[in-house]
Amino acid sequence: MQIGENIKKIKENIADAARRAGRREDEVKLMGVSKFFPREAVEAALQSGLTLFGESRVQEAMQKLSGLRGADCGFELHLIGALQRNKAKNAAMFFDGIDSLDRLEIIQSLGELTTGCKKRLMVLLELNSGEEQKGGFRGQDALKHAAELVLGFNGLKLCGLMTVAPFSGDKKIVRAAFRALANARRMLCAEFGEEHFPVLSMGMSGDYEIAIEEGATLVRIGTAIFGERE
Repeated sequence: MQIGENIKKIKENIADAARRAGRREDEVKLMGVSKFFPREAVEAALQSGLTLFGESRVQEAMQKLSGLRGADCGFELHLIGALQRNKAKNAAMFFDGIDSLDRLEIIQSLGELTTGCKKRLMVLLELNSGEEQKGGFRGQDALKHAAELVLGFNGLKLCGLMTVAPFSGDKKIVRAAFRALANARRMLCAEFGEEHFPVLSMGMSGDYEIAIEEGATLVRIGTAIFGERE
């Protein structure tokens, strides 16, 4: 595996993109999207200094990574896929954050499950980029209602927003999706305070440099780190 070399190259690209945008490279965190890759790939990434990972399926992550969760290595794991209500309890217990909140009923379930917990569950609200087949709240008003609901639960920690750009070779379309998320963040910061929206999660293997130029603070990279999925 060339995972270590891949991570090094991506970090260099992140630094270059940040400089083009007049930003510091330490403003952008790198998440390794390890879904569908074996535990060995995650361990190789950990050994290369990557400590933040994203998985899309609750059961897969629990089976694959349970042994690593107690390790004293700064390992942080987030759910980045759609969450079903019947998996909410396990997700709240196992993950450090849920980065794909896309429905009010899921917020309600997680809020009730985490009430009174010592450790607050970090969450991001997902904005739909305009594609019917994708999840996410549709528009700023929907995001506002979702934020109000999250902030009503003491077991949830609202940390920002995320989106998945349309699968398109047209960079203008991709860039517009990222700008829409940045604009939504500005609106929500004015409404609720900047402390609730430090994270702007957008950009994947094919478009993360554009996302950084548009303000991303977190990029989610799978293929460019781990290779093509089988």
